[in-house]
Amino acid sequence: MKNVKLHEMKKVEIVVRGEDLDFVIDLLERAGVSGYTIIHNLSGKGSHGFHEGHLLFNEEDTLVMVISVMPENLVEAVLEGITPFLNKHSGVVFVSSVMVSRVEKFGDVPTSAGGGS
Repeated sequence: MKNVKLHEMKKVEIVVRGEDLDFVIDLLERAGVSGYTIIHNLSGKGSHGFHEGHLLFNEEDTLVMVISVMPENLVEAVLEGITPFLNKHSGVVFVSSVMVSRVEKFGDVPTSAGGGS
């Protein structure tokens, strides 16, 4: 991959009930996250049993996943905001390291979050 500079970032994936989506979006925006992707109607099995995806006319009863890539310095604010919420509601958070090629698409990224290959 000549001439492609990659930058290390963090991917945060949050799975919650559809009725809790607005809380997650508000949290990400208050934390300064510049963008996210929402996937509706998830199916899967977890500690609360099996969840069926697509329920006709009732998106609030389904699961949604909000995926965002952000600089590492924003992850702490997101986790501090979501942890008390998840202590009272069902849901889960995954945080992983990813490499991105177009770092300018992720807002004001500190140079220390850079890295590179």
